[in-house]
Amino acid sequence: MTSQSNLRARISAGEELVMLRGDITWSKDQLASAWQGGKYDFIWLDSQHSPYTDQHLVSFTGAAEQLGIPVQLRVPHTREAHKVGRFMDLGITGALVPEVMEASTVEDAVAFAYYGPKGRRSWGGANRLGMRTRGAPTARRQYADWWNETVTLSIQIESVETVTNIARLIRPGITHVTFGPNDLEFSLELERHAAQPYRTVEACMQHVAEELKSSGIPISMGTTTTPEERQKYRDLGVTIFMAAP
Repeated sequence: MTSQSNLRARISAGEELVMLRGDITWSKDQLASAWQGGKYDFIWLDSQHSPYTDQHLVSFTGAAEQLGIPVQLRVPHTREAHKVGRFMDLGITGALVPEVMEASTVEDAVAFAYYGPKGRRSWGGANRLGMRTRGAPTARRQYADWWNETVTLSIQIESVETVTNIARLIRPGITHVTFGPNDLEFSLELERHAAQPYRTVEACMQHVAEELKSSGIPISMGTTTTPEERQKYRDLGVTIFMAAP
């Protein structure tokens, strides 16, 4: 479980990481083949805009865990932030909540991602990370402590409102933030935002980086980039990138 446990620490340390955009229907062999195609640090799965079933997720995370690969899932909808614990019961290492704009969404995500006393995630689930492989402590309190130091949790920045309020939205327990540049472009085009000072995605990213500097919370890019495209985002504070298979 070394790679699973270390991912959160590596994110927090600001290490440059690359997540591979995966397909939830991949078999174990397909996953292993894709993983071997480059230097990746974890898998990114999408259930917001892609087909999804619980059984597909259980099968995928089971294969990934056997291969030592952490999995982050973008959950289906902003209003399902309170269900992150449910998705974690199906074997993911971390969750990404899309289109976050309100503090209550962040509070729900944190509360249900962590076991007590840090949060209020419910106990149970045979498919949880570490349970199938016996790679984590099995006793309740020991597992909860291990999980609370292993889980990754991100919120996606996809609106001007989130950019301007990011310092008030962040809570302890959020391990990183993720930019969604396409929906952010839609938000920037709205007439009500015409007078706000951040007119481009890059300006928004720079503002967020400045706001989060004292917190040490890293920034992730929520769309794929090639190695050649990444320097301009590094200059804007991004330390986590997504790669296509």
